[in-house]
Amino acid sequence: MTRPTRVLRIIARLNVGGPARHVVWLNEALAQEGFEPLLVTGTVPDGEQDMSDFATAHGVTPLVIPTMSREISPWDVITLWKIWRVMVRFRPDIVHTHTAKAGTLGRIAGLLYRFVTPSLFIGRTRRARFIHTYHGHVFQGYYGPLKTRFFLALERLLARINTDRIVVLSRQQLEEIHRTFGVGRARQFVIVPLGIDRPALREEKAARASLRAELGIEPHEIVVGIVGRVTAIKNHDLFLRIASLSGSVARFVVYGDGEDRRRLEAQTSDVRFAGTRSANEIYASLDIVALTSRNEGTPLVIIEAMALGKPVISTAVGGVVDLLGEIEEHVKEDGAEYEIRARGLTVASGDANGFAAALRRLLRDDALRRRVTERGKLHVAATHTKERLVEAIAHLYREL
Repeated sequence: MTRPTRVLRIIARLNVGGPARHVVWLNEALAQEGFEPLLVTGTVPDGEQDMSDFATAHGVTPLVIPTMSREISPWDVITLWKIWRVMVRFRPDIVHTHTAKAGTLGRIAGLLYRFVTPSLFIGRTRRARFIHTYHGHVFQGYYGPLKTRFFLALERLLARINTDRIVVLSRQQLEEIHRTFGVGRARQFVIVPLGIDRPALREEKAARASLRAELGIEPHEIVVGIVGRVTAIKNHDLFLRIASLSGSVARFVVYGDGEDRRRLEAQTSDVRFAGTRSANEIYASLDIVALTSRNEGTPLVIIEAMALGKPVISTAVGGVVDLLGEIEEHVKEDGAEYEIRARGLTVASGDANGFAAALRRLLRDDALRRRVTERGKLHVAATHTKERLVEAIAHLYREL
């Protein structure tokens, strides 16, 4: 009787966001599919909320390496050694890394695992397949030119010497990572859209009134919210400018925490900062979901918003354009520009005037709101379920 396929999954930290939920759902479901998964993670830094409770609720107990963090550090040498030790003990058939830092350390440790073995003297290396998932990328908007070039060169090298498959979440992400930035060979790439646990996602109607009352928002007021880490790449500064330009047409709320929160709160009295809440509470309180990021993979918040029938306005970055669909109308009005897409509205990155104009259009056009939200619901039901995600990843593992 053969043993189950052992899958070692590595992610730098289980902070609030799509990647953490993604890896937990996969570990939970793949164990039920007959695989033997082990999740390895690092620590969540101050200012970000830990999702370890989410993992526990889904029956997943990660192996935590305290020295593993998001940023480059002298501790990375120790982390590399510890990951290698885990590989030696666990003897994985597949190593699947998620996010940039874990992808780098996991694949370098994998080289040591494969080649630092006594059997190398008789020409045999340890066997394992390596997969890396790009939830986003750090090649734009994160670091200065020198650091970005270093990370890009490292990613190109690792893709060539120790990566069997590269998983991306959308076609647009494939175009960026492979064609624009020159990472990997075409045959290495697999597109696997994100999935959500649709039955668990629902609006808590009671939370709508209580949360709005807590934030000082009247029941009849329109609420525009941005959901996610309060960090530079999400460009909350743009969200504050949009709120200032929009005047009294809506109320604006930031959900999430991060290193930029205190600075941003000091800059405005027009925007409410609500911290981290459950997804069901958040979406119950919102009428329109905004995303102002400079760079994105496939944002889970847009998928969740569409699943619950919330209209979306976003900067046209990364996998956002795949989620919101083809451009149906390019609008120019009063010096502002935006696009009406099949399932939402987009503007150029950093364009506060265009964003404010798109918001005004969405507020006055009932037929447009109904059209994009209905299409969004159908798209999520067809493409972004947890079941389709698990099926695709299990198929990939078995193929390898």
